[in-house]
Amino acid sequence: MEDVLRPLIVIGGSLAITLFIGWAVDWLLRRVDARHPETPLWGHLRRCRLPLQVTVCTALLSGSYDKTEARVVQEHGSAIGQLLALVLIAATAWLMVRVSSAVVESSYFRYASSSAHDPARVRRVRTQVTLIQRVVAAIVGVVAASAMLLTFPTMRTVGTSMLASAGILGVVAGVAAQSTLGNLFAGLQIAFGDMVRIGDTVVVDGEWGTVEEITLTFLSVRTWDERRITMPVSYFTNKPFENWSRGGTQKVATVYFHLDHTAPIEEMREHLREIVQKSPAWDGRDWNLVVTDTTPSTIMVRALITARDPDDAWTVRCEVREKMITWLRDAHPYALPRIATAPAAQAPQALLESERRRERQDHFARFEDGLRKDARHSR
Repeated sequence: MEDVLRPLIVIGGSLAITLFIGWAVDWLLRRVDARHPETPLWGHLRRCRLPLQVTVCTALLSGSYDKTEARVVQEHGSAIGQLLALVLIAATAWLMVRVSSAVVESSYFRYASSSAHDPARVRRVRTQVTLIQRVVAAIVGVVAASAMLLTFPTMRTVGTSMLASAGILGVVAGVAAQSTLGNLFAGLQIAFGDMVRIGDTVVVDGEWGTVEEITLTFLSVRTWDERRITMPVSYFTNKPFENWSRGGTQKVATVYFHLDHTAPIEEMREHLREIVQKSPAWDGRDWNLVVTDTTPSTIMVRALITARDPDDAWTVRCEVREKMITWLRDAHPYALPRIATAPAAQAPQALLESERRRERQDHFARFEDGLRKDARHSR
């Protein structure tokens, strides 16, 4: 009977203590979060409840399982201890990642709230925060995996042998993982070099889109038609690309019209002014309309409108093009491009008279020849 009660008491007591600690910590964090709503750290820390409970429960079982004197423990004590040690290391790493993420995210939230007037700086910090979280998670994961492997006696011997040849292995690993390491360092360079940030509008390989995700190895760009282009981060450190958000989000939109030479330029300027003043996509900075080129059959007219960001620039470009073409079609149809057509050129009148005279002479000559032939036959 005692062999059954002791394991139940140990396991039940560990679970009860774990649940109580989880509830108490969550209650305390909830109270602090209600008193200090301006600090998001306490709310983020509440997400650490599950890994905290797993860590506490595993630690309690690791320290008390050998006191149960159960037959299973006596026969497989080393295996149970090994399993609990592995779970404890994994749970601790999980808890550390959650805590670090909560601290970093709360710091970013407070910085973003105080720097809302500077969206470019906020995007830069957001990019750095994202990569810092990934670096911390990677480091914790590597350390946890190493600690889990070192719990096995055979792996300790292998580790000692590996240290003896660390130089050779380092060279081999460096050559084999050259591409991966290059992307890793490129990701760090992008994060802290402020080259490209999450939310920036970029043009890469002729594709226009917004940077949606940046990791240590790849970067994801969301295009205007909701496609995702995934590229290695080394691309952005080795090749030129357009960053429309660098140094500010303001953009100049241009619209070109191919029109007839009779197009009313002054009236077009006045109508463009009416269009941009009613457009919410115009930022109010500047606009103009000029003739930029001419050909034997048409002229090229350029409308220029400023906008707050690339999205508004695209919107105002489409709006101006649509409304201006509609206005020209209805009010000034003669201004639209035309293909000149005319009847075929006629021959001069004198040339026609000469051709007719020559035809009459030929006709009379043939007639006289016929008369002479008839006279000979009659003789």
